[in-house]
Amino acid sequence: MECLNLELVIIEGNDYKKLNELKNFLTKQGLRFDNNIEYTVALYDNNRIIATGSFDGKILKCIAVDENYKGMGISNKIVSELINEQYRRGNNHLFVYTKPSNYTMFKDFGFYKIEEVPNKVILLENDPNGINSFLNRIHDKKVDGKIISSVVVNCNPFTLGHKYLIEKASKQSDVVHVFVVSEDRSVFSAKVRFRLVEEGLKHLKNIVIHSGEEYIISSATFPSYFIKKLDEAVKIHTVLDIKIFANYIVPMLGINRRYVGEEPSCEVTKTYNETMKEILPSYKVDVIEVPRIGIGNNVTSASRVRKLIKENNFLALKDLIPESTYKFLISSEAKAIINKL
Repeated sequence: MECLNLELVIIEGNDYKKLNELKNFLTKQGLRFDNNIEYTVALYDNNRIIATGSFDGKILKCIAVDENYKGMGISNKIVSELINEQYRRGNNHLFVYTKPSNYTMFKDFGFYKIEEVPNKVILLENDPNGINSFLNRIHDKKVDGKIISSVVVNCNPFTLGHKYLIEKASKQSDVVHVFVVSEDRSVFSAKVRFRLVEEGLKHLKNIVIHSGEEYIISSATFPSYFIKKLDEAVKIHTVLDIKIFANYIVPMLGINRRYVGEEPSCEVTKTYNETMKEILPSYKVDVIEVPRIGIGNNVTSASRVRKLIKENNFLALKDLIPESTYKFLISSEAKAIINKL
């Protein structure tokens, strides 16, 4: 090989020429460029891309090295640059979703395995106590009982549909652990969504509300750039998320039921529900699918609520959301959200 002439370049989102080069390079490595990218670096040798890596939030992704340059420490340069930039931004707790075959490389950088779907994906974090610290926090809210249920919600925003599902679980359980997805990928921020759930469930006395933190994986953050078929990515993401829930959260809280809303239209959620029914019973967790409530000809959904907000149809909105959500939407605090929609 000729003498290396390496140059590390930060690729800006508006540099379409370099972005196209990068996408072509990833395609040759059997990868796709992930749409959710915040920062990207590429290593050039004599003006040709030989390696790249990116991150989005706390997640490192799209890391690839040209086959001809493997075994030369090139991946170390990329990963080191990404980690250093994360530290410069104040992000110390980092995550990687990657192929299991890449585990050794990331292990050398101080990453630890959380969970794995064999031959498909492995989730790593760089804090040896990360998930255990999360488990200790939720364990502080453990409640004993015979039927210990759980519900996982995003609530963008909290609707009468969410309220109905959790009320049903509450009536049929000794305690219900409600996990609110923490990722800030929704129109309503994680902080606002959590508060609306709290306010909307004040009347229920056997409800415990938790932040899902980084361990309830949202579809928005699960990268699929290394999975060849996108429909397969949905299934793999679902299996990974359910395995984390089953292997860590279930034993920590003694959960034996998980309630989900029936999904008549969204294929992703439908896949999620079906996969839960396949996996969770082997962990002695029953999956209870609850039919959605409907108002008129429409099912109650957060997407419909957002549509009505966008249309400024607050009269119709009142039929789909609890009073606490409605009060928030007519407050000055909600103006920025409404403008976004």
